[in-house]
Amino acid sequence: MHIALNAYFWNRPDTGSGQYTRQLVYHLNRLVSDLDITLIYPHAEEPEEVPPSVTVKRVRSRPGHLGKIWFEQVGFPRACGEAGANLAHVPYWGPPLQSPLPLVVTVHDLITLRLREYRRGIGARLYNALISAGTRGAAHILTDSDFSREEIVRHLGIPPEQVTTVYLAAAPRYGAESDLLLDMAVQRKYDLPDFYVLYLGGYPFHKNVLTLLEAYTFVGQALGEEYPLVLAGKKPAPATNFPDYDEYIERAGLAPYVRWIGYVEEEDKPALYRGAMAFAFPSRYEGFGLPPLEAMACGTPVVTTKAASLPEVVGEAAFTVAPDDARQMGGALISLLIQEQFAEEMKQKALEQAARFSWEETATETLLVYDRVLRG
Repeated sequence: MHIALNAYFWNRPDTGSGQYTRQLVYHLNRLVSDLDITLIYPHAEEPEEVPPSVTVKRVRSRPGHLGKIWFEQVGFPRACGEAGANLAHVPYWGPPLQSPLPLVVTVHDLITLRLREYRRGIGARLYNALISAGTRGAAHILTDSDFSREEIVRHLGIPPEQVTTVYLAAAPRYGAESDLLLDMAVQRKYDLPDFYVLYLGGYPFHKNVLTLLEAYTFVGQALGEEYPLVLAGKKPAPATNFPDYDEYIERAGLAPYVRWIGYVEEEDKPALYRGAMAFAFPSRYEGFGLPPLEAMACGTPVVTTKAASLPEVVGEAAFTVAPDDARQMGGALISLLIQEQFAEEMKQKALEQAARFSWEETATETLLVYDRVLRG
């Protein structure tokens, strides 16, 4: 079996699609000796950390959104044929309308189709129409959760038998065992306090960070400045998809209780999770939700919402609240911060839940789909 895989996000492991692409390739390459993998790669810079037995085929492509569309619709399918593969896989929602090979597409979520903030412009609507049509022509669709599978069947009109749920997992580097010197170095690097609640992720509206900030008005009033909320990730400028966070923090009197630390390097994230008293993930819409699973794998108690796929990921191992209930979210965080026994119980549940997901299982189930498609 020879797989040609779209590697557009290979050099962006800080994105969900980038993490998925790398982990899938690493584990497929490790598990299956008679599987050939060719990465179809469109960027000027060299692809990073490619396993020695994996082939890279470069495709010249222009930068920017139009260049990305050209690569997806023209460059990638053309290179698949030239590579001599017998199956193509696009590991994110960007399939070509026509493929010379049987095509598998991973649709992580339908955020750009389902949330109005992402489909206001004519360009966004045209692109959604293009990739929706390409998805309907695929031989099979992979997705990360039963929630996303139901969304795909309902909103794209795909027959249920053509969509398979294959859960993701936290990368192997996420674990509860602490490297004391490394963790201390990360704490100094980001000037972290001794005690903190962590949010790590993006900041568009659907991530619901404003509700977390509102919840922290209760935490701050109850516990003072001893347990600040650490916001990790690049702070966005106010725009169509992003609230004005600084204005809200100032207006709500939250400045003493909130710290922005900016972009976090991938290798530093496990230590950041391990150092947190709790991890808050208030999102309204996720196709899977890797950050809560990463936090749980590090033994950090999680407070998240009952929205979308998140209950599938966290099970009974996290404190789940309604996404609009800031008071309950704040109460859950306070409980974890002041009740050591409760926090320890949630830590053990988190570790057990995270252990149920593995990239070996993800790769194995993906390989079964490949085999089923090729057998026709």
